[in-house]
Amino acid sequence: MIAFDLECINGHTFEGWFGDGNDFMDQQARGMIACPVCETYSVVQKLSPVAVKRSSGVSFDGNARQDVLAELSAKIVNFVENNFENVGSDFAREALKIHYGVTEPKNIRGITTAEEDKLLKKEGVPVVSLGTRPENEKEELN
Repeated sequence: MIAFDLECINGHTFEGWFGDGNDFMDQQARGMIACPVCETYSVVQKLSPVAVKRSSGVSFDGNARQDVLAELSAKIVNFVENNFENVGSDFAREALKIHYGVTEPKNIRGITTAEEDKLLKKEGVPVVSLGTRPENEKEELN
């Protein structure tokens, strides 16, 4: 078993126990992890101050790990910004139109409310939440 510190898109933090890291990723992808406070399914793993040891004998302290994850996060955000159409607060409406074949499938990004997250999950719309953007940018990505 492994415990992860988790945080929802609304800033609530809580702990989750999983069989392993893959178990967490599987449950997150299937929309099975919800915030116990606001019930949103937009939940990400928080960084924790632990050392990660590589087979080469080099270890990363919490700060080095955070730097690596921040760089990876920036690359993901950059990819999404360059390859997904920003539909802003119309994300849920546009995702439902694509899901039901009203419009052609395309990669979209935008923001949702907790209620819209619940609706998308209920309708079976596959959504990946990226949480919040870097502090200097206010928009949230899905």
